[in-house]
Amino acid sequence: MIPAPPGPSLPDDPDDLRAYCRQLLAELDDQTQLVAKLSHQLDLFRRYLYGRRSEQLDPGQLLLEFASWVQAPAAETPGAAAGPEPAPPPRPRRGHGRTPLPTLLPRRRVEHPLPEAQCGCPACGARLVQIGEETSEQLDYTPASLFVTEHVRFTYACKACESHAVTSPVPAQPIDKGRPGPGLLAQVITAKYADHLPLHRQSEIFARHGVSLARQTLCDWVGEAAALLAPVYDDLKASVLASTVLHTDDTTVPVQDRARTQTRDGRLWVYVSSSPPATRGDIVYDYTPTRSRAGPLAFLGEFRGYLQADAYAGYDALYATGRVVEVGCWAHARRYFWEAKAADAARALPALSFIQQLYRVEAEAKALAAEARCARRHAQARPVLERFRRWLDEQADAVLPKSPIGEAITYARGQWTALTRYVEDGDLAIDNNAAERALRRVVTGRKNWLFCGSDAGGTRAAILYSIVATCKAHGLDPWAYLRDVLERIPTHPNRRRAELLPRHWQALRAAPPQ
Repeated sequence: MIPAPPGPSLPDDPDDLRAYCRQLLAELDDQTQLVAKLSHQLDLFRRYLYGRRSEQLDPGQLLLEFASWVQAPAAETPGAAAGPEPAPPPRPRRGHGRTPLPTLLPRRRVEHPLPEAQCGCPACGARLVQIGEETSEQLDYTPASLFVTEHVRFTYACKACESHAVTSPVPAQPIDKGRPGPGLLAQVITAKYADHLPLHRQSEIFARHGVSLARQTLCDWVGEAAALLAPVYDDLKASVLASTVLHTDDTTVPVQDRARTQTRDGRLWVYVSSSPPATRGDIVYDYTPTRSRAGPLAFLGEFRGYLQADAYAGYDALYATGRVVEVGCWAHARRYFWEAKAADAARALPALSFIQQLYRVEAEAKALAAEARCARRHAQARPVLERFRRWLDEQADAVLPKSPIGEAITYARGQWTALTRYVEDGDLAIDNNAAERALRRVVTGRKNWLFCGSDAGGTRAAILYSIVATCKAHGLDPWAYLRDVLERIPTHPNRRRAELLPRHWQALRAAPPQ
C-alpha cells in the first residue's frame, strides 16, 4: 500500500491549536459565502438566458406573509379617523371587436354586382332592382416605390446681340450634386434608426425594386445627412440642458477597431428632459469612446438642476460642484432586492412590498399637478419611507454584507438621500425609467446593425438617434419630419434655426412660405 502524503503539521500548543481552528473556520465561512454568491450569480444568468425577464411581483404572496406588519398601522395613516378611503374607480375596459381603419387612408371602391344569371326574381321572373348596398373594408398594401425626379434647367439667351446667356438655377439639395432626394435620405435614416433596419438589408430591399445601391453608398449618405442635421442637434442639446431635471443613463455600443481587426466597446449616453423650461420629451444622445467621467462632465458643462441616474461614480464630480443635485432611482434599488429574492425571500419580499407601496402612491398621483403630487408624496410616501429606513437599519446587522440581500440593503442605505429626494419636488420622478426606455431603441438596433464603423460613426448615430427619438416623443412621423427638414435646411436662415426643432416643426410647416 502506498502511504498517504504527510499532512500539515499541527501545532502542539492548545492556544495555537485553537487559533488554527478559528482560522480554518473563517476560511470555510469565506468559501461558503463565495459558493453561495457564485451559485446566486449562476441562477441569475440562467434566468436571464432562459427564464422570464419580467420583475412583476405576485401581490398575493405579500399579503399572505408580510402585509400584517409591512403596511402602516391605522393610527399612523393620515385621515384614519375619517374611515377608509373610497376605492379608486376601475379602469375602463377595452372594447371588443376590430379597431376601425383610419379615415385618412385612401379608399378604392371595388363593386361586386350580382351576376346576370341571378338578377331575375325566382318568384315572378321580373328583373331585380338595386335597393341598397353593404360595404366591408379590407386593409391592403402596395410596396414602396422609387421614382426619379428630373430637375430641368432652361437656358436663355439674347437674340438681339447674342452676347448674353443664362441658365436657370436648380434649388439647393441636401447633398450637393448628390443623387438622393430628401425623401430617400429620410427613408434610409428612418429605416435604420427608427425601424432598426441595417444598411446592408436596405441595400437588398432597394435591389428588389430594381435599383442597385451599395451599402457603402448608403453609409456615405447617412454621414452627409448627419453633418447637415448637426446644427439641429446642437439646438436640441441646448434645449435639453435648459431643463431643470434630466434623466441620464448609458449603454455599450460595439465599435470597429481597424487596428486590432475586432470591436471594442464605445458608449452612448442619453439625456432626457422632464421639466420646464425645456419641453418634456426632448431626448439627446451623446457618444464617447469610453465610460470615463469626462464624457458626462463635458456634455453637461454648466448644467444646473436635478440629475436622475444610477449610482455610477463618474457623476460624483458633478455633484461635488453643488450645481447638480443627485436623484436616485427606485427601479435600480428594487432590482437588487428582486435578484436577492431567490436567495433570501424572507427579507427580499418585505423590501419589495415597501417599494410597491411607494409606486402605488405614484400611480395615484400621476395625473396631479406638480404641487399636488408633492403634497401627496409628503402625506403618503414619506411615512412608508420612514418605516422602510427603520427596517433597513434593523436588517443591516443581521445579514452578511457580501450576500445578495446584504448588497441590496447596502445599496439602498448608501443611496438613501438620493432615493428619497423625489419627495421634495413634484417635477421629479420616482425612477429613471425615462432614460432606460430611451436607451431601449439603441439596444434593439444594436442587435441588428452589430457595430459602428468608427468613433465618428458613433457620433453620427448619436445625432440621428436624438432627432428620431425626439420626433417619436412628440408624436411626429420621423420620415415626414426628416424629409421636410432635409429639404429646408440648405436654405433656411440661421437666425431661425430653432424653428427646425421637432416641437416647433408642425407650426413651421403650417406657416405660409416667406
